Amino acid sequence: MNLPNKITVTRIFFIPVLLIFLLIPIPFGEMQIDGNAIPVAHFFAALLFIIASTTDGLDGYYARKYNLITDLGKFLDPLADKLLVAAALIALVELQLVPGWIAIIILSREFAVTGLRLIAVKEGIVIAASNIAKWKTRIQIISISALLLHNYPFSYFDFPFDTVSLWIAMVITLFSGWDYFFKNKHIIFNSIRVNSSFHN
Repeated sequence: MNLPNKITVTRIFFIPVLLIFLLIPIPFGEMQIDGNAIPVAHFFAALLFIIASTTDGLDGYYARKYNLITDLGKFLDPLADKLLVAAALIALVELQLVPGWIAIIILSREFAVTGLRLIAVKEGIVIAASNIAKWKTRIQIISISALLLHNYPFSYFDFPFDTVSLWIAMVITLFSGWDYFFKNKHIIFNSIRVNSSFHN
């Protein structure tokens, strides 16, 4: 396993630590920032989430610079992003900071695209992350970070950045999902055709 893939796997290992900070009652208390009370555990979770998210660009940088792009990396990289976002979103729903229906929409798209990738792999095709999907991931990361920080520093200006960014993330997530299926519809049609021929 090369260095970029090791960085990607490390991002996956960050997930249980993130969940410990968010879901296990840790008596860290709260910190006051500009009059806003933020649980210390959530602050550390936000830092950990941001650090884990930045490794996404790091593994891609090393893969391109040293020509270490592999099919495993193309598969693991978006999977690690999805696992990280999914874990954070589910935890935020548990904390009642994200509406459950929005999380369901976002995660449904992620599972659907992962399913599409698995179908493609069976046909010897690796679907790399599209530019729209990369922007989708960035906006999701920004939104989740704002939610983990309880909208700091935008709460100082009384602007609901966390809510606005969450809605934007949901919309672009849906659009990127449509983009994947539209551009790769031939994979689905081929799979249906093969399965129909097999059963006949």
